[in-house]
Amino acid sequence: MILILLSSVFIIPVLMGWGKIMETVSGSLFGGISGKIFSGILLISLLWTTIAFFAPLNMYIEAPTVLMGLFCFFKYKLYQDLYRFSKKDCLLISIVSFIILFAGSFHPYILDHFGYYVPTIKWLTEYGMVKGISNLDFTLGQMSLWHIFQSGLSNFSDPFLRINTVLLIFYTLYSIEKKHWIHLCFLPILFLFSQSPSPDLPVIIFSLIILNEAIAGNKNTSLLFAFSVFVFAIKPTMMWLPVFIFLYSICILRSNFRKLLFGISVLIIFFVKNIWTFGYPVFPVAIAGPDIFWKPNPEVLKISSQYAIMKTYDMQYTYEEIQRFSTFDYIKNWFTLPGIKSKINILFIASLILFSVFAWIKKRKLITFICISLLIKSILVLMFSAQYRFFIDVFFVVFFVLFYKYFDKKKSIAVFSGLGLIIISILSFPGIIQTYIPSFRVGGFMGGLKKEQLYRPSTYEYRKFKSFNIGNLKFNVSENYPYNFDTPLPAISAGYIFDDMDAGIFPQLIDKNDPGKGFIWQKMASEHKKEGEKVIHIIKNTDK
Repeated sequence: MILILLSSVFIIPVLMGWGKIMETVSGSLFGGISGKIFSGILLISLLWTTIAFFAPLNMYIEAPTVLMGLFCFFKYKLYQDLYRFSKKDCLLISIVSFIILFAGSFHPYILDHFGYYVPTIKWLTEYGMVKGISNLDFTLGQMSLWHIFQSGLSNFSDPFLRINTVLLIFYTLYSIEKKHWIHLCFLPILFLFSQSPSPDLPVIIFSLIILNEAIAGNKNTSLLFAFSVFVFAIKPTMMWLPVFIFLYSICILRSNFRKLLFGISVLIIFFVKNIWTFGYPVFPVAIAGPDIFWKPNPEVLKISSQYAIMKTYDMQYTYEEIQRFSTFDYIKNWFTLPGIKSKINILFIASLILFSVFAWIKKRKLITFICISLLIKSILVLMFSAQYRFFIDVFFVVFFVLFYKYFDKKKSIAVFSGLGLIIISILSFPGIIQTYIPSFRVGGFMGGLKKEQLYRPSTYEYRKFKSFNIGNLKFNVSENYPYNFDTPLPAISAGYIFDDMDAGIFPQLIDKNDPGKGFIWQKMASEHKKEGEKVIHIIKNTDK
């Protein structure tokens, strides 16, 4: 906890310094400390994304970035902005920040932390953005901009990967600085994302900030659209936000096309990044990709698509069973999944209906555009993979718009206090949620309260792995564990090895001497098939 505090005190001035650099070039979306931090996050993320094509995001990249940010922080005397808070505001910020730091010090428990977030960050810090990385481990083809941002700060500024905890402090500063108190109501729920560099947290926070600015009448079209595209680039399921800002800019602000160019340039960077790592513009959709040699194998893409459909139904049915569903079965089985997920699905549809009725009654362009954007996003999610993690942001948006004017400072602090107590209790004593909501499976991975976390945030170590060789690829596989968060690179998840073998292919190095040059897939020759069968035999026997 203390070490996260030190990271926060170190990182926030760096972000403010870079935010000042961006403001001198493109202006500010909104003023104050939070405005500079927000701008700094965008500028550094785009800068490091560009650098990652050519170099690893190691200490040699982080150190000059940090020094430049601190130089600007002191040169422009940005620390003076801190004096603008009243004593009461400073006390509130201190109390809320203390609770945030405590929540962020618990063990990471989101499974993607071990199978996606940490492996992605390891590749970025050791090799940079790797061409065709999805051929090695399909999930790594995502390489979210948020993980690029986290990677650049993971060498010494934030070695425990708690950038989401720092982000919650920034969100607190925004709420108190702008006197938009309703944001405090969301903080306790967001505590659940603070232990890992989950992209869900930044996209929820950034979307609520951008939405708040639009409702408040912000007319800076260029930055509103650029930031909304940035959110989409962090997680493409947030496509509703740039759609909404586009409608808001064209139909309400009457902006011209030139003011959208900054956002379009961010979108181009996003497309190029995905083509480099995955082979297509938007992961994991295999549409409209250029003719390049590092595209994933069609059979692997097919398996991924089938898996996404099965995840829609929480793996309760096989792909073949789902294919035999009638339209009625598709709907009924989704609404009647066992446990909490069916309740979330029902609440999701009910929220959309409620918000649509609200928009129709209000008959305001702004609210109508929000509703249209959410409906577009929801339809696309329902078509491809209707998992609750893909539409959780809808709940925040609907609540925010419905109760925007209702929650004043007193009510917001009351909600924060009550919900905060509940969430901290769950994190400290996970047996509560394991007992009362056993279907919330990630609750079983919560580590609970440890006294050591008051100084150092809780982390896991594993370091058990086996090394293999197939063709020109030497790789490592975690021993008796499905994820490779603590396995030396190059590492492959056992599940993807099985998928590749079923497809009759296996990843190979483009340059046999340098994994950083990228990966392609090749059909397995007879000797490679024998090597692969030995690997699978060893993995299966080890798992036993």
